[in-house]
Amino acid sequence: MDQAIETPARTATDPARGAAEPGAASAGESTLAPKKRWQLPEWWHRDHPVFVPLAGFFTGMAFIILVPGTYGALLKALVGYERAEDLFPFVLVTLVVPIGLVVPPHTRKFGRYMLFGVGATAVVVVGVAVGVLWFLLNRDG
Repeated sequence: MDQAIETPARTATDPARGAAEPGAASAGESTLAPKKRWQLPEWWHRDHPVFVPLAGFFTGMAFIILVPGTYGALLKALVGYERAEDLFPFVLVTLVVPIGLVVPPHTRKFGRYMLFGVGATAVVVVGVAVGVLWFLLNRDG
């Protein structure tokens, strides 16, 4: 019984990937360096369908958790508790960042998923808070 010997396929990060193809870069040129200033490097996962959505969603999730907490901690350390309570609503100005990412066409997809991550995280946090409050009020009721 003859068995075929499997040879490993070339990957996107394989340095010899372009060398065997006709018209590929010569030995003096790097296949990983972009040829034009605006091009992404060869190894960038621009073709993977879930790269931008996942990165945007988790960036939005981290954004909604870390930015208000850090802002509140810095305000409390710098100006005191009472003044920090007055200035805390200005954290909403930071929502300009994900909204601003939706405007240019190049970052629009990332910005949409970042806003989705911000909104989904806020809904989950508020929903859990309401559920816990409801449970505690009914338990003592």
